[in-house]
Amino acid sequence: MDYKDIAKKWMEGDFDPETKMQVLKLRNEDPAGFEDAFYRNLEFGTGGLRGIMGVGTNRMNKYTVGMATQGLANYIRSHVQGDDIRVCISFDSRNNSKEFARITADVLSANGIHVFLFDNIRPTPELSYAIRAKGAVAGVMVTASHNPKEYNGYKVFWSDGGQITSPVDKDIVAEVNRITDPSQVKFKATDECGEIEAMGKEMDEAYLRDILSLMLSPEACAAHPDIKFVYTPLHGCGVRLVPECLKRLGFTNVYHVPAQDVSDGNFPTVVSPNPEEPGALKMAIEEADRVGADIVMATDPDADRMGIAVRDNEGKMVLMNGNQTAAVMTYYILTRWKELGKLDKTKYIVKTIVTTETLAELAAAFGIKCYNVLTGFKYIAEIVKQNEGKGEFICGGEESYGFNVGEFVRDKDAQVACSILAECAAWAKGQGLTIYQLMQKVYAEFGYRKEALKYLVRKGKTGVEEIAAMMTGLRANPPADLAGSKVVKVVDYLEPEKTGLPKSNVLQFFSEAGDVVSVRPSGTEPKIKFYFGAAGADADAKVELLEKQFIQ
Repeated sequence: MDYKDIAKKWMEGDFDPETKMQVLKLRNEDPAGFEDAFYRNLEFGTGGLRGIMGVGTNRMNKYTVGMATQGLANYIRSHVQGDDIRVCISFDSRNNSKEFARITADVLSANGIHVFLFDNIRPTPELSYAIRAKGAVAGVMVTASHNPKEYNGYKVFWSDGGQITSPVDKDIVAEVNRITDPSQVKFKATDECGEIEAMGKEMDEAYLRDILSLMLSPEACAAHPDIKFVYTPLHGCGVRLVPECLKRLGFTNVYHVPAQDVSDGNFPTVVSPNPEEPGALKMAIEEADRVGADIVMATDPDADRMGIAVRDNEGKMVLMNGNQTAAVMTYYILTRWKELGKLDKTKYIVKTIVTTETLAELAAAFGIKCYNVLTGFKYIAEIVKQNEGKGEFICGGEESYGFNVGEFVRDKDAQVACSILAECAAWAKGQGLTIYQLMQKVYAEFGYRKEALKYLVRKGKTGVEEIAAMMTGLRANPPADLAGSKVVKVVDYLEPEKTGLPKSNVLQFFSEAGDVVSVRPSGTEPKIKFYFGAAGADADAKVELLEKQFIQ
């Protein structure tokens, strides 16, 4: 149907009056926005929904959330047997997150499913934890992670606590696509409805207990409780548990940015609540300079990713990227596991294909396996699931600031990452080192690497087409060299028979000098991403050349 005809159904059909008025206003005042809101259905992808909030089929609203939930419920009811089918739900501080979570709970309940709904905002990794703790078959997290304030999203998890992967993801997508109209959705409870139970402090306590069980150097924390940290949740839900983790580890000098402790979906103090963006840590770094803090830690709105800043050798605060943070923490963890006699051939770590090769080199040096998976922590969780009973997952990381340790959470976890980093800082201090100096030690032992991420934003319908054209162009005419070094290998992840990994719209180019460029459209934002990696003493200069070569 033409988008205008679809919009007409929204103005004339069984939709609430406020929605109808918003559709009319959009049509009259913003023709381009009107088309974008109705020209397609918001895609329920292999991770769920994510999009701009507003009226329309291509927006996050109570109708699109309800339709997605009905499709999920239909899949669960047709594939899971039992009298007590359970699903856990959580939500973050974004605008409408609580409302969307409640709609999700109501629709699942109306389909006879027993729902456990957090009583307030909770981080994504705690939802993953709760799924396994409650014996649930699935979970839903209402969040758009680090996206700007206009966005919200809906992540679906399965019984192992990880985000849905093949074949479950595609089967759920098929069920969701069968829901073509809100009239198919059971929005209201029936006599056969499932119970909706609240979760809260008891789950927090169990989760915190297991986080603390991961610690490797309690004596270091006890010896150096006075390390000064500044922590900011960037208006998100990390404020509930990250400070408590640091307190229970024994750290007594944890400073806050009071304005950013406020849970607010408008994210009023930042342009973007993304710890990857340097501006997001600006206020925290200013506070660190004011109080003389050693380390700044920031978490994104759903508290699954952590960004940090540390003091360099001149005492200046510098940002560490996700590759550097993952490398330092992995080095610390493997060193301590070796010292504690816990390493053997059954232990392993996991990284993504766009994450620093330093992690693979660390694994080789310590005599353990390193798995390489597609971008997205769900693929790391999938490896953990596949190895249950055969091997033990130590830790895993991705360049986009995601990190996790241990197996009780099957997603990236900023609560765990903040705790491990703080303990690592205390351990390093016992050796007369800062985190920055520990990073230099890793470079000295395993070689210097420079990684960088750049992206181009292309919004709307034309943006989707432009990004697709860029990928088509790179496939048809791949670069002959990278920063002057001949390209010796091209890997196209649309060819699973060659990569051994699931099909994915990613291209990688490898040079004779050992440098690599990876290109992929974002699955959650209107962006195409370019990952640059260079090795050697001239790595910084090579990355600058690569950026100029690919970013026009």
